Amino acid sequence: MDPEQPEVPADLVTGLSEKCRDPYLRCAFHGAAQTALGVSGSALLAHSPQGCEYLVNNAFSSQECDYMETITLCTKLCVDEIVHGGEDLLVRTIRQAKELPISALFVLSACGPEIVGDDIVAVCEDLQPEVRFTLIPIECAGFRGSQYDGIDIALDTILRKLVKNDAEKISNSVCLIAPHANANPTWIADLAWVKQVLSQMGIEVVATLTHRTRLSEIANATSAETTLLLSHDAGRRAAEYLQNTYHLESVGDGIPLPIGLTNTQRWLTALGERFDAQSAAEKMIADGEKMVMATCRRKWPMARFFYRTPAAIVADATIGIPLVRFVTEEMEMTPALVALYSSQPSARVLLEGELRDLGLAPKVVYGTDVYETRKSLGEVKPRVIFGSTIERHASEGMGVPYIVEVVRMMRQFRFINREYFGYTGILNLFECVQNEWTLRWRSKEKRYEAKW
Repeated sequence: MDPEQPEVPADLVTGLSEKCRDPYLRCAFHGAAQTALGVSGSALLAHSPQGCEYLVNNAFSSQECDYMETITLCTKLCVDEIVHGGEDLLVRTIRQAKELPISALFVLSACGPEIVGDDIVAVCEDLQPEVRFTLIPIECAGFRGSQYDGIDIALDTILRKLVKNDAEKISNSVCLIAPHANANPTWIADLAWVKQVLSQMGIEVVATLTHRTRLSEIANATSAETTLLLSHDAGRRAAEYLQNTYHLESVGDGIPLPIGLTNTQRWLTALGERFDAQSAAEKMIADGEKMVMATCRRKWPMARFFYRTPAAIVADATIGIPLVRFVTEEMEMTPALVALYSSQPSARVLLEGELRDLGLAPKVVYGTDVYETRKSLGEVKPRVIFGSTIERHASEGMGVPYIVEVVRMMRQFRFINREYFGYTGILNLFECVQNEWTLRWRSKEKRYEAKW
């Protein structure tokens, strides 16, 4: 150390490191964009600098929008608008878009405009008579929270703006909520599995909030008898709003989402009991378990090599919580660390109940960031990590032999949608583990010469 430089107190260094965060989650603006882009026949206008439009593009990719059908716009605010306000530019952009063949235009505000006081709600109210489509302003600046907060903000705005009060109830019907708040890189396959199950039980899906959802479906969402929340990270506020305001019963609360044999059996049983479809649920359970067992007998998955192996789970609550039982029961590993991106009170209750039921006492971290994850991995020293590309890099130097990438961070590693929910989902997860086990033993050097 340079003798002329004063030594920094240790407590100050510690305080600085604790305040330095490298979060897994994007901001509220991204979550709101992801939700709005799930509405068909609409367009999205980002009232933001051009850099924030990158978040819209990422949300566009997550919803698997077709660029030939979905339109995104941006006011592309520069220094003058950020300093002095950009309402005039917003007005001009909306007027330029008034000939678009859309039913609704979602206007999302980023941090800069909200800080300087741009009132997108007032602008939309003033311009509504000039345009043929519905203007839906969503105040979702990034500083309002994480992407999950943005999903809740957008869902709240959409429901209050678009749903009808006088929708006639449809018997045996459901409104699906927040399937997109899910770190499965192909969550759309999970949604398709849920819809298939509901169809086999004779349950009608009135609306999906939101993925390829028409405005008419949102308007009639209150005609459903029930809601089914497909995330442990976001959407609960929307479910509670529909229950308290329009008397839509919430189904499946307190049960982890259907990943693994036990979770799938419990989830299907709960649906069967609520909708008087027990026989259909029992048949799906019996057929699904038979299919999984028969496949495992033929394919010989590598689960037998992981008995009592200490494992870490680093994921969102939607995937992470049900993975705890899957890793414990199906893989027969011992979870030593459970690190969740979010910290919803309902998710905490659910995870703690699962750990008690399984008799587990792992290290648990809520709202983890990359620094906290690496520190926790160093403490528990797992042999297997269920996580993302981030954990593959964060665990370097720790001697962790297996990193099973099951959630999306940093890269898209699947082109074909493959569910984690249900019985085929179990085999998809087995395959992820099998491939990681096989790659671990792949030769790093060329040991032979070809004869040709």
